[in-house]
Amino acid sequence: MKRIFLLILTNLAVMLVLGVVLRITGLDQYLYYRSGTNLGGLLLASAVIGFAGAFISLALSKFMARSMMGVQVIDQPRNATEQWLVNTVRAQAEQAGIGMPDVGIFDSPEPNAFATGARRDHALVAVSQGLLDRMSRSETEAVLGHEITHVANGDMVTMTLLQGVLNTFVYFLSRVLGSIIDNALSGNRERRSGNGIGYFITVMVLQVLLGMLASLVLMWFSRRREFRADAGGARLSGRNNMIAALERLKAAHEPAAMPKQFAALGIAGGGAGGLARLFMSHPPLDERIAALRANV
Repeated sequence: MKRIFLLILTNLAVMLVLGVVLRITGLDQYLYYRSGTNLGGLLLASAVIGFAGAFISLALSKFMARSMMGVQVIDQPRNATEQWLVNTVRAQAEQAGIGMPDVGIFDSPEPNAFATGARRDHALVAVSQGLLDRMSRSETEAVLGHEITHVANGDMVTMTLLQGVLNTFVYFLSRVLGSIIDNALSGNRERRSGNGIGYFITVMVLQVLLGMLASLVLMWFSRRREFRADAGGARLSGRNNMIAALERLKAAHEPAAMPKQFAALGIAGGGAGGLARLFMSHPPLDERIAALRANV
């Protein structure tokens, strides 16, 4: 259960706040009836709240990464390692056709890295101190290539758009189904003052359940993007280097010593199978290595 933690936690909080604000100001009723039909207006309100939650989450991603993970952005390299790191990212960014990202290091003994940010030309690429300590430069270069590919592919924006669509339908369907269920439970008796507490409880429960189903879609896309990022890392640094980097991560056993909110952003993933696979943000490392070896 890694991939959606960052988006879902921030996103649900934003959606909740927006929902409360709309309710207090009466804007929800305005949006509901703006299109002339209840369902059309509800869908409009759902889209406003759903996409706002996703894009605010994206806009805050760099700030959250720096504050929650203690990422130290390299403004001026202090040693040869930091200088090499900045130079490598700059060269790969130019090769990938994107702007120079911010480069940072976070304090973790385990090898990991991630990329985030709202724009391809102003992203953040960060690596753990453990990665710099435990990987060779060729392996580190491959990991950086993987993260640069995420940025070049626009994965953050694509995930945000997908999250926005899913948010919209979770918000919309939870309220439609909530109204149907509440009507059935109340015997369709006329209400004197709108929806009762049963409706709101039903909606909250449905929103959680539908949100869990939506997360499966996000995780499926997340797994697909990891294969693409591995292929991009292989193009930027060499296929053997990318395979060696993944083998090194596999040997580390527990490479994702990151806060849950950011585990989905890291390069490494677990190796669960069965139903657990549906909740994985990353494919098993063995599958990623096999995919690279098959791509001769």
